[in-house]
Amino acid sequence: MAASPFASRSPSVAVASPNTLRLRATAAQDSAGGVLASKSVSNTDQELTEQLNDDVRHKYIKDKKLGEGTYAVVFLGHLRDDPSSFVAIKKVKVNAEYKDGLTMDAIREVKYLQELSHPNIIALHDVFSSKDQNLSLVLEFLPRGDLEMLIKDGDIQYGVADVKAWMGMLARGVWFCHENFVLHRDIKPNNLLIASDGEVKLADFGLARSFADPYLNMTHQVITRWYRPPELLYGARQYSGAVDVWSMGMVFAELLLRVPFVAGNTDLDQLSKICEAFGTPTEENWPGVTQLPNYIPTDRTQLVPVQGRDFFLRQFPTAGPVGADLMMSMCALDPRKRHTALQVLRHNWWMIDPQPTRNEDLPRKSGAKKMGEDMGRRGGEIDDGPFKNAARQLDFGAKK
Repeated sequence: MAASPFASRSPSVAVASPNTLRLRATAAQDSAGGVLASKSVSNTDQELTEQLNDDVRHKYIKDKKLGEGTYAVVFLGHLRDDPSSFVAIKKVKVNAEYKDGLTMDAIREVKYLQELSHPNIIALHDVFSSKDQNLSLVLEFLPRGDLEMLIKDGDIQYGVADVKAWMGMLARGVWFCHENFVLHRDIKPNNLLIASDGEVKLADFGLARSFADPYLNMTHQVITRWYRPPELLYGARQYSGAVDVWSMGMVFAELLLRVPFVAGNTDLDQLSKICEAFGTPTEENWPGVTQLPNYIPTDRTQLVPVQGRDFFLRQFPTAGPVGADLMMSMCALDPRKRHTALQVLRHNWWMIDPQPTRNEDLPRKSGAKKMGEDMGRRGGEIDDGPFKNAARQLDFGAKK
C-alpha cells in the first residue's frame, strides 16, 4: 500500500475559538460571588477573549480572493512571519436567519475539523472572528483543485495505479473518521481536494455528525444524490459508516469510468438506477428492507437479481478481478454486508500490481481558484453545471 492506513500527522495548530472562550468566560462569571465580582470577572475574561482572538487574527495576512459563494468568501493567505507558508482563509458570512448568525454546517465543520487530524483530512489551523462578527476558518492551502476536476479534464490521462493511490488516500481518511465515530455524509469527488504534494484530503464536513449512540435517529436527507446509498433513499434513520463506504464505491466507479456510475434526476430515479445496476432489494437479499419508511415494493415479475463479481468485472474491466471484488464489497445493497473502511484498506487489491502511484508522480493540475469555489459553497451543495438538476435540497436548519 502507498501508505499505512494508520498514518497520522502531528496535531494541527491549536484553535483559538472565540465562542469557546466566551463559554469559559460565562462559566467563570457564574462561579464568581457577588454582582461586582461577576462583573469584574466578566470584563476581564472578555478582554482576554478579545486579546486572544486578536493575536490569532494578527498571525495571518489575507491576500487575493480565491472564490465566493452565498455561504463564504475564500482568500489566499499566509503567515505574517513566513510569507511562503500559505493558508486558505474561509470567511463564513453571518446569516441573521440562524441562531448566532451561523448555519449548522459551519458549526459542524469547525467542530469536527477541530477533532480530526490526519494526512487525508483537510487541516483546520485556527479560527478567529472579525470586527463585523464574521467567523474565519484558517485551513491548509490545497492548490491542486479536486478529483472531480481531474476526472472531467479529458486532457489528463490516468491509469489504475493512479486510481489506486487516490482511493487509498480516501479510504484512509474515511477510516480515521469512523475510528473517531464521525460520519462524513457527503463523500464525492469535489469534496476530495488535492495538496501541492499530491495528497488527497477529505474536505467539507458541513454534513458530518457523530454516531456514537447507535439508537439515536439521524436524518436520511444527506449525501449528494449520486453518491447516496439505498438505505438513505429508503428513509433509514439509523445507519452506520456503511453510508460513507457506499459513497466511496461510487467515487471508485467514477474514477474508473470518468462519468458518474448511477446518476438519477430524482430520488426515485436514483433508486431505480441503483436497482437496475446492482439488483432489486428484497427480504431475501436484505432482511428488514421492507420495514424502512420509504420502501417501495417491486412487482415480482420485474425483480432484478443481485449482481455478482462477473457483473462488476464487465462494468469495470480495468479494475481487474480483485478490483471488481473490492467494488462489489463496497456496493452491497444490504449495509450490513458492506465492507467497513478498515476492511476496504485490508483488501488484497492494494497488494497486487500495479502498485499505487507515488504522490509526486500523480497527474495534477493547478486549481487554486477551484478550491476557492468549492469552499465557498454551503455543505452538501453541488456546483451548477450540466447536471445541476441532480441537486437536492437539504434541511440545514435542523440540528440532526
